[in-house]
Amino acid sequence: MRDGEAFRRLPPPLLLLLLLAAGVARGQQTTAPPVVPDALNNLTRDVADYISHRFSFCVADPTEDWNEAFNYTSDLGFVQNCLAETRGDLGGRLCTPNEVKFYFSSLYDRKGEKNLFLKTNINCNRSSWVQGCEPGWACSVGSGPNPQGNIPPRTASCQPCCEGFFCPRGLTCMLPCPLGSYCPRATVNTTTGLCDPYKYQITPNTTGCGGADTWADFGSTEEMFCPAGYYCPTPTKKEPCSEGHYCRLGSTTQDKCIIKGSCKEKTENENIVILGGCLVGMLFVFLLIIYNCSGQFLTIREKRKARSRENAIQLARQQLKAHEGWKAAKRLARKHVNDMQSHLSRTFSRRRSFRQHLDSENSGHRLQEAPLFMNQELSDSAAFSAHQSTGEISEVMPSVVVDVSDDGEIVAGKDRSAPKGKHRSTHTQIFKYAYGEIEKEKVRQQENKNLTFTGVLSMVSEQQKEITRPLLKVEFKDLTLSLGKKKLLRSINGELRPGRVTAVMGPSGAGKTTFLNAVTGKVAGYKVSGSVLVNGRHDNIRSYKKIIGFVPQDDVVHGNLTVEENLWFSAKCRLSATTAHRHKVLTVERVIDSLDLQGVRSSLVGTVEKRGISGGQRKRVNVGIEMVMEPSLLILDEPTSGLDSSSSQLLLRALRHEALEGVNVCAVVHQPSYTLYNMFDDLILLAKGGLIVYNGPVKSVEDYFSTLGITVPERVNPPDHYIDILEGIVKPESGINAKHFPLHWMLYNGYEVPNDMKDDLKAIGEQRPHLGSSPSAGSTPHCLPHVRNAFAEERDRIEHHLSKPKDLSSRRTPGVIRQYKYYLGRVTKQRLREARLLAVDFLILGLAGICLGTIAKLSDPNFGMPGYIYTIIAVSLLCKIAALRSFSLERLQYLRERESGMSSLAYFLARDTIDHFSTIVKPIVYLSMFYYFNNPRSTITDNYIILLALVYCVTGIGYTFAICFNPGSAQLCSALIPVVLTLLSTQNNTPAILNRLCYPKWALEGFIIVNAKRYPGVWLITRCGLLFRSRFDIHHYMLCILVLFMYGLFFRIVAFVALILVKKR
Repeated sequence: MRDGEAFRRLPPPLLLLLLLAAGVARGQQTTAPPVVPDALNNLTRDVADYISHRFSFCVADPTEDWNEAFNYTSDLGFVQNCLAETRGDLGGRLCTPNEVKFYFSSLYDRKGEKNLFLKTNINCNRSSWVQGCEPGWACSVGSGPNPQGNIPPRTASCQPCCEGFFCPRGLTCMLPCPLGSYCPRATVNTTTGLCDPYKYQITPNTTGCGGADTWADFGSTEEMFCPAGYYCPTPTKKEPCSEGHYCRLGSTTQDKCIIKGSCKEKTENENIVILGGCLVGMLFVFLLIIYNCSGQFLTIREKRKARSRENAIQLARQQLKAHEGWKAAKRLARKHVNDMQSHLSRTFSRRRSFRQHLDSENSGHRLQEAPLFMNQELSDSAAFSAHQSTGEISEVMPSVVVDVSDDGEIVAGKDRSAPKGKHRSTHTQIFKYAYGEIEKEKVRQQENKNLTFTGVLSMVSEQQKEITRPLLKVEFKDLTLSLGKKKLLRSINGELRPGRVTAVMGPSGAGKTTFLNAVTGKVAGYKVSGSVLVNGRHDNIRSYKKIIGFVPQDDVVHGNLTVEENLWFSAKCRLSATTAHRHKVLTVERVIDSLDLQGVRSSLVGTVEKRGISGGQRKRVNVGIEMVMEPSLLILDEPTSGLDSSSSQLLLRALRHEALEGVNVCAVVHQPSYTLYNMFDDLILLAKGGLIVYNGPVKSVEDYFSTLGITVPERVNPPDHYIDILEGIVKPESGINAKHFPLHWMLYNGYEVPNDMKDDLKAIGEQRPHLGSSPSAGSTPHCLPHVRNAFAEERDRIEHHLSKPKDLSSRRTPGVIRQYKYYLGRVTKQRLREARLLAVDFLILGLAGICLGTIAKLSDPNFGMPGYIYTIIAVSLLCKIAALRSFSLERLQYLRERESGMSSLAYFLARDTIDHFSTIVKPIVYLSMFYYFNNPRSTITDNYIILLALVYCVTGIGYTFAICFNPGSAQLCSALIPVVLTLLSTQNNTPAILNRLCYPKWALEGFIIVNAKRYPGVWLITRCGLLFRSRFDIHHYMLCILVLFMYGLFFRIVAFVALILVKKR
């Protein structure tokens, strides 16, 4: 029992030799010489079953590993020599399992630490120290009985250990040396007195040097390994590497060099740096071709679209000209017919008066003759006009047949010669349709410049058109917004009506932006009281987010996209999925034309590093992004800031055109000019503290303030004058205190005065609010219904905030898959335009591979572990920092798109998908330098797979840092986390659970495993020792790959959840 317990406590590298000896000892039962080689050659078959479960952590394939270590079938010469030298007593000199167990239990303690001396045994002790106890010597077991379970007496016929075998010091038996070792007979060094190459001394008890004395790890038995530059087919043969070949340390064969001229005789390792340089050159040429071709593709595509647009504009204008010519000809023909009718009428009247005596037959004949003449004149005029107009149109537009209806509308149909079947419009045809509609709208605008909204509706009704957008009327009743104890908005009452442009003005700090946020439902973190009604119902305004456009004060646009690409992306993702492509083209082109962006449509918007369009144009693009999605409610936060007068008027004209389509437009403006001020329909004037001073038509604001005794001086802009009064800069003529203006507005409209303003009510001389014609005049009979209504409103408000808002916009935008496609196209263009940054990333990775491959040269004893540790740190750091750019630079753009109802999943997946290109290429760039400078034994394919999994893992971690932290903190974490986790995973005293949670542990284990498999034979104990100390398992290669990919997937899920929960800082 004690022996069995000690057997189980032995370190794995030591038990390996124990089983080796146990298998060899089976050959001692037969003394016939031919049987002993068979026992050595069939060693694997004897112990493979036991090894498969005892030493699975360091033996990948028992049969293959043992054949690589002890398969001597190719050359049994050293065994035959030993048989001859021992006179056939080889089996009697091989160690038994008990002797091997005793040797390793004495040489190593339970922790695997080496002892200097073996314990005493029956053959080697203080009273008995035979010649075979010396290193490199062995004795025969003799012919006496062999005690079971103990070390047999072995003191007879002591002689030096045979070549190809090693004899441990303190034991009198021998074991065969593994393949890859060189175990010759030792020779005396006359200078040092040591036995070379094993470095043990000759004792007085021996007559000379023996053979090899031990086999263990490389650090303990370096002299036993076949030297570099040589190969050892058997433990007794050492051959120099021939020219064109190289031989690593512990080789049994010589390997061919890829470039034969680079390998001279006795070459230790092949220099393949030039191959790495060639691979990098090919890679960069390939990337350069891709980038150039991609850039040319985008350029060619833009040029083709530009030509199509130019042709379409020319065709549309010519078509409009032909249309105007046709209308003029038609008016001329009608005038001619009317003149002819009147002339004939006068003629017939005179004939009746002067020729009463004519008979009825002649009169009837003449009366029939005149209409025929009239019809003939009309037909000729119409034919002439039609022929002229048709000829002009057919000349410029041979593929389009134009039909002019009675009401003046142009209907473009297919050419008669068009082929049957499904016909897909070309770019030119689609653009022609869009620009034709735009030109007709311009003509109508010129004819109806001063139409009111009612007039426009009547005109549209006459032309049998309808407003297709749903109308949104927003009402706010007693709306109050608080942040802590501070009230940002107080008792806001009023409404925003469709088809009107409302201006929100007020001094700084009056809560204008807060008011817009309240109207659009962006009230997270605020305490809200009162109610916001949509079309008279207590619906959540966020339920209509798909048809609500919000233009932020900052120009949140994509700087690495062109103006047209920014607008097109918003249109494709936010317009209805059933909208025809030609209608989308019309919408985008109409916005570009109305905002005067034709000249810069193909220009990049620009970033901080790269200048693009001007600030005013950027502001118009910011507005256009919301206009192309055809909103029903359009909210703008200071859209005219930074614009000159002409640009501001241009923008307001575009907004008024949107209002003509039934859009409810509300904009915060700051110090508008008088002309700009008069372009608004309604005005909401806020005072400091978030109180309303005025809410009504712009034309009535001066009348209202005149009732308070305030008049606007001559040559003073009314809004500037009112804001100066609210700021306290100008004192009102009537002597009213500026802070009492909101109270006067409440009294004027009959609104309820808040309790904290009752003192101000008394200060202005009123004991109770003047409710005017308010239905709830404060009488007792109406008190109870008022309380009941207030309770119902409060209940609806609570239910509204507790329930998840449903989509009530009746607009079905593209699904996740289609949005993913659109995002994929956008991100691809962005990456192509950021090719320089990607090239810098590749360059830095390549330089890191050169430096680390040169500094951390491969060391066979540790299987290149230092180089792989540095690789994990460098690749993790560089790839994480590069991954930060995917999300941290577009945080504001994403928040804007998410608030508008775009899919966060499509956004995340598209960016991750495009980043897979870098994930695939970066390991190639790094390994093309590191691998060929470091030159490990494992294949480049195995290293690439592990590095690919590592890059995928750290990219997901980089996503999480970019989304959860600000840029500075994210960069700091990306730099520190790889170093800290790598240090933790390489320390032996790190708890096992914490060690398994560190992703560098799995990457390092994968690198070491693929390298350790390339160290067979004499390296077997070194391999097992390194894996044992590092707590690695040679079978965990696929597990390491899977864990790294699962880490990457897990952190991508975390990043996506954080992306959904992230809020604007």
